[in-house]
Amino acid sequence: MTLAIRTAGPADRETCIGLIDALNAYEATLVDDRLTTRAAAEAAYAAAVDRVVRTKGRILLAEEDGIVVGLLVFVFDEEHPYVREDVRRYGQIADLIVVEEARGRGVGRALIAAAEDCVREAGLKRLAVGALSANAGARAAYRQAGFGDYLQILVKEVG
Repeated sequence: MTLAIRTAGPADRETCIGLIDALNAYEATLVDDRLTTRAAAEAAYAAAVDRVVRTKGRILLAEEDGIVVGLLVFVFDEEHPYVREDVRRYGQIADLIVVEEARGRGVGRALIAAAEDCVREAGLKRLAVGALSANAGARAAYRQAGFGDYLQILVKEVG
């Protein structure tokens, strides 16, 4: 199989929404705060497109023999002023989705490599990604790709 990475365009809207919908359904098995409606996936896609446009990021798609098997939302972000200037601005993987049938074939690694290229092209040094604590598979994949702990966000339900 031939794997290709390309930038998504407006014609890919339905494909992207379908992938986001699948991610929401999967994450709903891990945590109890995910909406699993089509409307939620559409809203998430619209928010991703908005963030990509605002930060000059990209939505990348991975295709195997012309079939989309993965999606990565890449954006730029900026740390607080107390972070050193040379690493204050950075790339961030906002979402990474690989269809279940394609997992373990290097699709995620290829999308991450494309995100790393985006960081280098922008003259930056850092790429960040977040993962649900309950998503052990994603956390392991990110570690295998060279990511390490930097920040942990702790959550407490108070209401």
